Amino acid sequence: MATASLKSSKPKILITGANGLLGQKLVEQLVEGGKFEVIATGKGPCRLKGDGFKYESLDITDSDEVNEVIARITPDTIIHGAAMTNVDECELNQEACRILNVKATEYLIQAAEKIQTHFIFVSTDFIFSGKDGPYDEEAEAAPVNFYGETKLIGENLVRSSKTSWAIARTVLVYGIANDLSRSNIILWVKTSLESGKEIQVVDDQIRTPTLAEDLAAGCILIAEQKAEGVFNLSGSDFLTPYEMAIMTADFFELNKDLIKKTDSTLFTQPAKRPMKTGFSIEKARKQLGYVPKTFQEGIGILSKQIILARS
Repeated sequence: MATASLKSSKPKILITGANGLLGQKLVEQLVEGGKFEVIATGKGPCRLKGDGFKYESLDITDSDEVNEVIARITPDTIIHGAAMTNVDECELNQEACRILNVKATEYLIQAAEKIQTHFIFVSTDFIFSGKDGPYDEEAEAAPVNFYGETKLIGENLVRSSKTSWAIARTVLVYGIANDLSRSNIILWVKTSLESGKEIQVVDDQIRTPTLAEDLAAGCILIAEQKAEGVFNLSGSDFLTPYEMAIMTADFFELNKDLIKKTDSTLFTQPAKRPMKTGFSIEKARKQLGYVPKTFQEGIGILSKQIILARS
């Protein structure tokens, strides 16, 4: 069981969704940085490796539990990263999505207001229509799917809260969790091509893919600086999924002929996707000192993590 000293002069930071990809990276970097007393929370048992933090089981959809845990721990900062993020699942199970992405956020904000903690909400490019990306922090939101709608409602709850707040928006987060349970475009392309499988990849959507470690680092910069307002935290490379697939094949020296270019009109998915998003990250660069890796660098980092995870 990972524990941290109960008596600490360091400011306390509480992470929701700590068992997830972003949560794992946040806890890892916060413990390594040593500036905070880290309280990781998640539904069910701890799936995090290492020590130097305290773990609390927390069902954020239970208002009584949220109030009890927040009041007892009194964190100086909350990073709310827990969410239902599978876009198609959100479209098909809207009530479950609403409870996790809206009601849970509301409960956490109410608890945060009582102790005046700095509340950092992780949001998404999917609050935008995708008609006129890339987007800066002041762009007008117009979601095209239910997931995006719930995250925009969450943003508006945060904006109207009576505590200090920040919104960290991101795009297409990729990375490797401890147990390799979560796939991403790099792993999907690598695994498919290694097995000789032909894949169809769209070339009519544009994103700024974000390494999970970079998103975590950006959120921590917000926490350390007690920064307020909206910040775009993504990668800086504007790429289509097809371009990402080709770069992945090149890096691992795999057969690019197996990658077939297509467009999103040929795919039937429950949820509509915004076509062209991606972010301008100049505000985060200048105000926070945020410096993301290139996508090429990100592939290299993942390649090393794959080797470590399998060793």
